[in-house]
Amino acid sequence: MFAHELRNYLHTALLSFQAVKSGQVGVTGSTFAVLERSLRGLRELIDRSVAEVRLTSGMHHRTRIQLAAFIEDIEVNALLEANDRGVRFKVERVDDALRLDVDRHLFTAAISNLLQNAFKFTKSSSNVTLRSRSEGDRILIEVEDACGGLSPRAVETLLRPLDQEGRDREGMGLGLAIARNAIEADGGTLSVRDIPGKGCVFSVEMPLAVDDALGAAPAR
Repeated sequence: MFAHELRNYLHTALLSFQAVKSGQVGVTGSTFAVLERSLRGLRELIDRSVAEVRLTSGMHHRTRIQLAAFIEDIEVNALLEANDRGVRFKVERVDDALRLDVDRHLFTAAISNLLQNAFKFTKSSSNVTLRSRSEGDRILIEVEDACGGLSPRAVETLLRPLDQEGRDREGMGLGLAIARNAIEADGGTLSVRDIPGKGCVFSVEMPLAVDDALGAAPAR
């Protein structure tokens, strides 16, 4: 399945590139847009496969990260994609004191997948919001989109491999399932709730890392 998807994206990208190279089409037309979408699809496919390989091969290394700095890094690339898709992207301020222990590569892939999914299904000129906060000994990270709402079936099946809701069927439908697996590998949970008629919210709940010197339980 991976090879099939990879070949399809690459084939489409090569055809588009040849058309642009011939000079018969411009770099602002529909052919160039197809090339751009194919390259984006290749990037997402490779990112997801790398995350899957790390999960299944046991390449899992936790480090302590500052949540605010992590969100700032995520925001840079996400903003470019949001602008490209005509979506407004809002990031709420994060408490500088919040820390968590995660495999940075896998956690980056997980949050990036959630944002890519939100941008893909959110209606043009609508909002995607990324917010984070602490609740007791947990950290909650939420991605809210404006996809128009979920069907009852989607709430139950959206995080399973190969399930895809909506009209855009790009990719293998593995992004959300890989995000869930990566988050669970670090002791967290991923859930989704519907906002009827508006969109949905993906919620990542992670253990809050607290220094042993403060007398709290050590980070896992």
